[in-house]
Amino acid sequence: MNDKAIIKEKIKLYFDSMYESNAQLVREVFHPEAKITGYVQENLEEMDTNEFAKFVGAQQPSPSENNDPKMLEIVSIEIAGKTAVALVRDDHLNVTYLDTLSFLKIDDNWVIYNKLFHIES
Repeated sequence: MNDKAIIKEKIKLYFDSMYESNAQLVREVFHPEAKITGYVQENLEEMDTNEFAKFVGAQQPSPSENNDPKMLEIVSIEIAGKTAVALVRDDHLNVTYLDTLSFLKIDDNWVIYNKLFHIES
């Protein structure tokens, strides 16, 4: 698989981690030192990978168990050497997000190093 295809797979795993409320999958797709940052209403929210994994895992029953509709759109992917940026629109817990996901290629593995989120609705 080429790098773009691998990144698309990682984005799908990222979405699946939230859809299934799977904390372990979050830890697999994110770098251990990643930051997850964005505004919720007017408040700046910041989490590290472990905090985000706990948040995702705590959503019980999961969106999958609730049969929530899936919505994932990869808007764009730009690759520069061993770095990449993807713009992704997704729904989680009835909220639509526009996420900017920054990736690093470590050895042959692409991982999310940062997530900036913007709530669209």
